[in-house]
Amino acid sequence: MPRINLLPWREEQRRERKLAFLVALGGGTIGAAVVAFAAYLLMGSMVDAQQHRNEMLQAEIKQLDKQIEEINDLESSKQKFIARMEIIEKLQRSRPQIVHLFDEIVRTLPDGVYLTSVKQTDKARLKFEGVAQSSTRVSAFMRNIDGSEWLKNPELEVVQSGDKKVTGSSFTLFADEVITGGPDETAAKPGHKVMASRGSPQ
Repeated sequence: MPRINLLPWREEQRRERKLAFLVALGGGTIGAAVVAFAAYLLMGSMVDAQQHRNEMLQAEIKQLDKQIEEINDLESSKQKFIARMEIIEKLQRSRPQIVHLFDEIVRTLPDGVYLTSVKQTDKARLKFEGVAQSSTRVSAFMRNIDGSEWLKNPELEVVQSGDKKVTGSSFTLFADEVITGGPDETAAKPGHKVMASRGSPQ
């Protein structure tokens, strides 16, 4: 007698399809997890590489900043050195002029006038204080300054009569120094023989 399967074949087919769907869903989930993990590892590797590059760039930037600071320090030192050299050069140029100036002060003093003080009140402004036997001697001193090659613009500030201790009148006079271009120009000035003194108090 033949066997007859009375189980519903549709129910069996439905279970098989459900099982296949679950297997496919599990496989897809595992595949997606593998892909996500691989992407995570790749992104982490890329982030680490970028951080390493950033650290290298920061180190290079710090080194460049240090070099720029050293260059700025060298530039500052260079400017200070140039300023010192200019001051030294200016002093060296002015040395012969100072000698000529003092020689000219002695040369312009007329007889009967002597100085008690000579001060430089400004860059090229001189203040003379002294004693003269008379006001005409002071006028002669001013005329000599007018005709000088090293002094100019005499300006008399005050003349006071002398007391019993001082013979003559004390005076205060200003004059401008003639600034020359350098030692060659000052050396070319004629007629500058050093003189010891001009007049003396009586």
